[in-house]
Amino acid sequence: MPSVSTEAAASTASADPAADTRLAPGTPAFRRASLALFAAGLATFALLYSTQALLPAISAEFGATASAASWTVSAATGALALLVLPLSALSERFGRRAMMTASLTAAVVLALLVPLAPNLESLIALRALQGAALAGLPASAMAYLAEEVRPRALIAAIGLFVAGNSIGGMSGRLVTSWVAQLWGWRAGLAAVGVTSLLCALAFRALLPKARHFTPGTLNPKALARTVRTHLADPLLMRLYVIGALFMTVFGAVYTVIGYRLVEAPFSLPQGVIGSIFLVYLVGTVSSAAAGRLVGRLGRRGALYLAVSTTAAGLLLSLADSLVPVLAGLVLITAGFFAGHAVASSSVSRTARTGRAQASALYQSAYYLGSSVGGTLGAVAFHAGGWAGTVVIGLVAVLGVVSVTLYGSLSARTAARRLQLAAPC
Repeated sequence: MPSVSTEAAASTASADPAADTRLAPGTPAFRRASLALFAAGLATFALLYSTQALLPAISAEFGATASAASWTVSAATGALALLVLPLSALSERFGRRAMMTASLTAAVVLALLVPLAPNLESLIALRALQGAALAGLPASAMAYLAEEVRPRALIAAIGLFVAGNSIGGMSGRLVTSWVAQLWGWRAGLAAVGVTSLLCALAFRALLPKARHFTPGTLNPKALARTVRTHLADPLLMRLYVIGALFMTVFGAVYTVIGYRLVEAPFSLPQGVIGSIFLVYLVGTVSSAAAGRLVGRLGRRGALYLAVSTTAAGLLLSLADSLVPVLAGLVLITAGFFAGHAVASSSVSRTARTGRAQASALYQSAYYLGSSVGGTLGAVAFHAGGWAGTVVIGLVAVLGVVSVTLYGSLSARTAARRLQLAAPC
């Protein structure tokens, strides 16, 4: 994520475009940087959620419950949540390119070791290390683009990186599922590891050297002050909570859905279950439409629509027929991505200073929600079946409504106070 100085540089276009040495669209260097970060984003999310579609097979091999196996996902996302902020600070000192290279290299090495895990405990430990390693990529990629790419091309470059995230998350699950159906879950994880190795090699070969990075000094006290300022901001805190709660729903649903679909009355094979993640494409559409929703309904109106869509999907997914379950997943996915897009974009607009740290805190809350949601959803499924998981999702949805409603009431109260305080 960009630093404060990076944001200033990114928002100020050069007075003389001909003298601007940053990457310009249409140039070979710009294409190389865009493709490199697309490859990095693809590898990151393919690795981060690589075990999610394989949880029933992992449970079967190790004799583990859904809640125990879910830690292979929750440990990775939880470690990433804890380290996004510290690694964003380290990238200020050692450079974005160096941080991304080290992060991706470590994650790929661990990916090649993960299929060899002899038991569930070692698999969870390796996945936690992998999540910790991957934290260096989102902490540095946006900052690299903001420093090295001309402002008018920045949105396109970031869009390609985010597309890599989305496609990586979806394709990683598809690859692991279909390979696992033929040769077992270990082969599925190995396939993602090899694919990510190729992505890492492409990333290193394509990414241009940083020309506009200026090393800073590590200042833990200044970082702590900025973090405290953001955590003391009521609106930012509400946005962090909303992001975490939306991701709690999403993490619970997609961690457990494989267990539901492998059982009667569905009894779907592993490859078909993995193909369910094609529903992610719906999220691409709904997140892109979030800006238009905010324009028509306002931020809170868009959040209410997103949360209503998510709740409707949760209720619809209770059916014992595949078609309404798939329709429910479509609604859950559309609602989640729209809500996430509204909340995450609002963080950057709300933070007046230290936007990099504000965004890092949002990502920490977001991935912490994924970790908590995956674990709680699996525990609830073990205790009460799919209905238990849906209850966890509905509680999180109710939390989003409560936080948003509280924000609306607070805004009205503040406006009323200003009116009363205004001179007659």
